[in-house]
Amino acid sequence: MSLMHLSFYSAFTLSSLGLAFHRTHLISALLCLESMMLSMYIALSIWPIENQAASFTLMPVLMLAFSACEAGTGLAMLVASTRTHGSDHLHNLNLLQC
Repeated sequence: MSLMHLSFYSAFTLSSLGLAFHRTHLISALLCLESMMLSMYIALSIWPIENQAASFTLMPVLMLAFSACEAGTGLAMLVASTRTHGSDHLHNLNLLQC
């Protein structure tokens, strides 16, 4: 395994561990999700260069578009929960009251 692969795998693993263990605020969960998507985007962007592929793949661009949509939705949920509950703590949110 090359050093580049190890760095992508470790970035993804650390961000998923951060998502699993530091879930007090919604903004920290959103930042962990964004770092997971960023590490996957960089890995997918480097993959055609490693394999000497002549054509450009569309997958990184689509993933970047979905990541932007996810970030916009997450920030909208953050603003809505802060307005209704007064804070962005995840333990204040109850999904059964929707």
